[in-house]
Amino acid sequence: MNLRFVSLAAGVLAASLFGSPVASAQIVDQYNPPKAGCCLQFTAQALADQLQDWNQLGRYYADNERLKALAPESGRVVFMGDSITDGWKLQQQFPGKPYVNRGISGQTTQQMLVRMYPDVIALKPAAMIVLAGTNDIARNTGPVTLGMITDNLRAMTVLAKASGIKVILCSVMPVSDYTQRKQTDRRPPADVMKLNAWMKQYAAAEGLTYVDYFAALVDEKGWLKDGISGDGLHPNQNGYDMMAPLAEAGIQAALK
Repeated sequence: MNLRFVSLAAGVLAASLFGSPVASAQIVDQYNPPKAGCCLQFTAQALADQLQDWNQLGRYYADNERLKALAPESGRVVFMGDSITDGWKLQQQFPGKPYVNRGISGQTTQQMLVRMYPDVIALKPAAMIVLAGTNDIARNTGPVTLGMITDNLRAMTVLAKASGIKVILCSVMPVSDYTQRKQTDRRPPADVMKLNAWMKQYAAAEGLTYVDYFAALVDEKGWLKDGISGDGLHPNQNGYDMMAPLAEAGIQAALK
């Protein structure tokens, strides 16, 4: 056998087993891996348990049972949404109103769609006001198309209308980069505007009420106005104070 061939073959084998001699080194001088927390098996079990309720039907289960045991209140309205709704103190903002908060932080429209019967329809409200979509744009539950988001909103609307519930669709709110947490990368204003344009058109075509938070809260840069949010996404009290009369006007228009 040709000695040159043997030498070449040995070099190829060595490179395949140990990498090219000019490749960057993988062996480190100091062992400094990311620190693991205590009891990883319990963390894994907790994550597995949470996945069993990925749409968080358990969040409001007890309160839903309580409300269903009572006579339905006249003018009951369910606020369906994500963290912006979740953090809204409805009883403080709308004292004496039979408004029910069913917002869950981080949720997307696909999760809300699964919650429609237990968290909305079963409570027999007169109306449902929906503020959703910002977390879809942020890919909280994975990549989505505009059509996938709108299909979920359309399905929620169809279910509500079939149950005699008035539907109020709210525009996705603008975000900003004014605070330390920059929001426009995960929630590009152009995507927000696309979804809002569809929602406004769909509401008009279906005879739904449309509440335009975006127009009231956006500044000349196309961002959420400075001073009404601590993180560029969630409204502070000043922000909720601006939203409340818009929501109330939308509810009254839907119920008249």
